Amino acid sequence: MYYFALMGLGGTAASSGSGTAANGQSGGVGMIIMLAGMFAVMYFLMIRPQKKKQKEEQAMRDNISIGDEITTIGGIVGRVVTVKDDSLIIETGADRNKMKITRWAVGSNNTANEKLEAERQAAKDAAEAEKQAKMEESRQNSEARRKKSKKKDD
Repeated sequence: MYYFALMGLGGTAASSGSGTAANGQSGGVGMIIMLAGMFAVMYFLMIRPQKKKQKEEQAMRDNISIGDEITTIGGIVGRVVTVKDDSLIIETGADRNKMKITRWAVGSNNTANEKLEAERQAAKDAAEAEKQAKMEESRQNSEARRKKSKKKDD
């Protein structure tokens, strides 16, 4: 009797074991899909924005010209005097000390930032002026309609 009980358990275990193998294969496919999804999310949230930022920084460094005011990654502020392939010579301070730095050491182009800020402000002012003009036109149209309706009532 004890032997038959083990056989019954063994039969049950064998039948559930084959079901586990089938579930393991489908679970593996699900795991691969989940890992691919996680990689896609990480790419769009971390890798892609970082690459975009690096491209913008490289474009900023490539567009440095003579006369631009820059800030290095070390915090030194100076005006560009000479531009070479991979280096710049800048003047710093009131006594115009000259320093040679590499392009990768440029943290920001202050002149370009000022131009960009001025363009944004000009666009904002133009939008505000357009909004005011539309409001004035709307007010004039409503006054004209009131006068028309007043004449009809009289």
